[in-house]
Amino acid sequence: MKKLALHWQMLIAIVLGGLAGLLLNQFSLPADHGLMVTLKLLGQIFMNGLKLIVIPLVVSSIVVSICNIGDEVGRMGGNTLAYYIGSLVAAVAVGVLCVNLIQPGIYQDQPLHNVIPLPADTAAALAKVQDKSLGDAVNVVLSLVPANLFGAAVEGNMLGLIFFALLYGFFLGRLPAELREPQLKLWTGLQSIMISITQLVLYLAPIGVFALIATTLASTGFEVLKPMLWFFATVVIALALHMLVSISLFLHFVTKVNPLRHLKAMAPALLTAFSTASSNATLPVTMRTLKERAGVSERVANMSAPLGASMNMDGTALYECAAALFLAQAYGLDLSLGHQLTVVLIALLTGFGMAGIPAASLVAIAVILGAIGLPLEAIGLLLITDRLLDMFRTMVNVYSDSIAAVFVARQEGEALPTLRQP
Repeated sequence: MKKLALHWQMLIAIVLGGLAGLLLNQFSLPADHGLMVTLKLLGQIFMNGLKLIVIPLVVSSIVVSICNIGDEVGRMGGNTLAYYIGSLVAAVAVGVLCVNLIQPGIYQDQPLHNVIPLPADTAAALAKVQDKSLGDAVNVVLSLVPANLFGAAVEGNMLGLIFFALLYGFFLGRLPAELREPQLKLWTGLQSIMISITQLVLYLAPIGVFALIATTLASTGFEVLKPMLWFFATVVIALALHMLVSISLFLHFVTKVNPLRHLKAMAPALLTAFSTASSNATLPVTMRTLKERAGVSERVANMSAPLGASMNMDGTALYECAAALFLAQAYGLDLSLGHQLTVVLIALLTGFGMAGIPAASLVAIAVILGAIGLPLEAIGLLLITDRLLDMFRTMVNVYSDSIAAVFVARQEGEALPTLRQP
């Protein structure tokens, strides 16, 4: 019998966890009841698994990604990287703008926690934020260069670790081949191992998701569903604006390609991305679609698409920012400029290196929440809508990858069938 795909398992877990949580809410079971303790334990094990893989997965992924782009000599690699940076910045800007305008974390004119009991203590969350030394932009910059790398790992200073990984990968890519290759194999092996461990954690994810959603809804009841749908709508609006406006306008004006024709050409890859929620799983379809339907040469498609699957995560970066700011609003935390800059920087940097596997963004969100002092247990709220949003943001990731390939192809002088008609 064919095994049920992970995304269907997650969807079933979300539905069953929601039903179980709403049922438990009706019985008003105390927190020390055996069933509640068991559910909380299962959810905590899943969260601990996410914490366990954060540092080695993020660091190894970024080192390998940055080192590999160093292998791409000439203007093709430079043009690809330039597009990645620009599109990620645009995605994060759209996400921050939408959350600040729509304010999904404000419910009935007040922070969500004033209406609905949220996971973890609000006062403790506020104290954590106030205790952080990231109160302004200067301290954020200082955190990029930790005095002790291992101390940064212990303290959870992911900005410093990510910055080190970027530097390490950059200069590793510039070593002579005899020195570079052994280290690259080591880091690639570590990344492969961490992806395997991540897949193990995600293999257990349906149980963890069921437990987290059940415990969340057991305390909040139906009341949490309406604001979470509002958050869902906010993220979908932001993703749509980035996909159909910001990068489509770039496609129209810079590459002279008709966005509607390109969107139609990439439909098979976009539908595959939406159904699998994995850029890596979609990669073969993306490459074939770029070559056969979008008219990109094999040389450009073979270089750009694989890099994009691991380095160009527009939708993921947008979601990470939106989720962190939503939770800050929900907990009534007024994030300073420094904290918001931290959110943006981590979203941008992890957008370059997170593995294109389902639910990998949960790892990045755990990084962001830890960096600004928000309770990690709040991820339980996000899981209510995460599965569906994962499908939307992966589709945006793949669409942006395709635009990167078209941009490079145009810079290389290739004539494409999707060009705008004069």
